[in-house]
Amino acid sequence: MNKGSKLAMGIAAISLLLVGCGKATSSTSSKSSKSSSAALSGKVTAVGSTALQPLAAKAGSNFTTKNGKVNLTVQGGGSGTGLSQVQSGAVSIGNSDIFAEEKDGIKADKLTDHKVAVVGMAPVVNKDTGVKNLKMAQLKQIFMGKITNWKEVGGKNQKIVIINRAQGSGTRATFENAVLKGATAVKSQEQDSNGAVQKIVATTPGAISYLAFSYFTNKLQAVSIDNVTPTDNNVETNKWKVWSYEHMYTKGTPDKATAAFLSYMNSKTVQNGLVKDMGYISIHDMKVTKNAKGVVTQN
Repeated sequence: MNKGSKLAMGIAAISLLLVGCGKATSSTSSKSSKSSSAALSGKVTAVGSTALQPLAAKAGSNFTTKNGKVNLTVQGGGSGTGLSQVQSGAVSIGNSDIFAEEKDGIKADKLTDHKVAVVGMAPVVNKDTGVKNLKMAQLKQIFMGKITNWKEVGGKNQKIVIINRAQGSGTRATFENAVLKGATAVKSQEQDSNGAVQKIVATTPGAISYLAFSYFTNKLQAVSIDNVTPTDNNVETNKWKVWSYEHMYTKGTPDKATAAFLSYMNSKTVQNGLVKDMGYISIHDMKVTKNAKGVVTQN
């Protein structure tokens, strides 16, 4: 083979190599482009239950850290607000402590229920009342206005100051269903959130209200009922009766970002970690199931 032939073959080989490299680069670029276009994006707004709000907000923050193109907002307002706004299509998710079936004006069959946690709720009192346990009948009479001084139930000679949640609160509905059972609560001061109740009871002599377990602090006295303590284990078996699911309701088929967030809420990362760390109970730990009518059955 002469020198000219060898040179021609060398040039051809180099050309093939360059073409091959060009194809590889093009393929890699294409895959990168597809991956970028598939990145999760969109806007998710979750509104409603203030009992669920801390968990939803923290989970939302963790979710958007991993999905930077998703704009996720969590707001309170109460369960009634969450249900009405998701029904109207104003928000992506309606957070609620109660089943949609329990709320007047809500068409439950048009919404999809995503249970993401369980929350226990308990009466809480100002620490100076001297009361740590109440009978269910006594608790009912207090909120009906029939018992008005702590000395009547073994506490200090001090006027009872009732702090209630506003109408539309899922926490209030859950508490009244379990304690008042259809009776009417006495007219009293009302607050819009668990956070507001927490602060007022801690600083108001003689105050009583009720809170989700996740809002308990050492500045308050959580009250046992019939000598049953408000603990996660007692909720899981229904020994503690005042509890509810934390629902995230959607209307129609959720968009990809909303669906991904709901999936994340039910992931092991959240259910086995964040839920328990923040004072909630994983839906997977419940030994019982409760339906919209309040009927409890063993799992």
